[in-house]
Amino acid sequence: MPVALQDKVSYTLAVGNQQLPLNGLLGRKLSLEYLGEIHCSHCGRKTRKSFSQGYCYPCFRKLPQCDSCIVSPEKCHYHLGTCRDPAWGEQFCMADHIVYLANSSGLKVGITRASQVPTRWIDQGATQALPFIRVSTRQQSGLLEQLFKEFVNDRTNWRAMLKGPAKPVDLVEAASELLAMNRSRIDAIQKEFGLQAIQPLENLDAITIDYPVECYPTKVTSLSFDKTPFIEGVLQGIKGQYLLLDTGVFNVRKHTAYQARVCVH
Repeated sequence: MPVALQDKVSYTLAVGNQQLPLNGLLGRKLSLEYLGEIHCSHCGRKTRKSFSQGYCYPCFRKLPQCDSCIVSPEKCHYHLGTCRDPAWGEQFCMADHIVYLANSSGLKVGITRASQVPTRWIDQGATQALPFIRVSTRQQSGLLEQLFKEFVNDRTNWRAMLKGPAKPVDLVEAASELLAMNRSRIDAIQKEFGLQAIQPLENLDAITIDYPVECYPTKVTSLSFDKTPFIEGVLQGIKGQYLLLDTGVFNVRKHTAYQARVCVH
């Protein structure tokens, strides 16, 4: 879902070639009907199953954005000359990245391209976020994330995230502690890649993110087209990439390549 950071996050649902603004639909009944086809979001091929949130199996096997190093960026193999698509790697991996702390279901560390701030945090349902190191490649951000996740979680508990806002955390203090605890190891990475490649940020200031939610579920029930072709419920909120219906929660990103019809009642 395309997003915009405002007083409350503004959400739009892309359905085919149409854009459906969602914030104004809180309290309205939505029906989502799976039309029985999945089309690869890259090549358009009809496929029986969606891989890596929207791709057919051949694209999943050959596209650089589906390579294992996307999940584990510290394993980037661009420098070995084995990148699936060096031009893609130049654009998306050999670019400035941010190492950040966020609070979605609790304190976590993560990485993202600098151009994806604050979208990445919104997609994770974070209520607080703080960039604290800027690096020049995706691999470098992955190496730092590996260090920090010895002390801080690197995953979001999506069920906890959907039950309400996380308890506030002092992200500036947490970042300072992580930097202090890992100073010698950060220095070693700077020595390997160059001082300018690894830059801790100064004057840290966390941002707060508020979501359009009227009511959080007390019990999180997952809804999916893989289980039922027709989903209906009153829209009670939107958080992360989830629609919060009174009948359950629907992960929009998971269904990227699914052909569907959406109706507002």
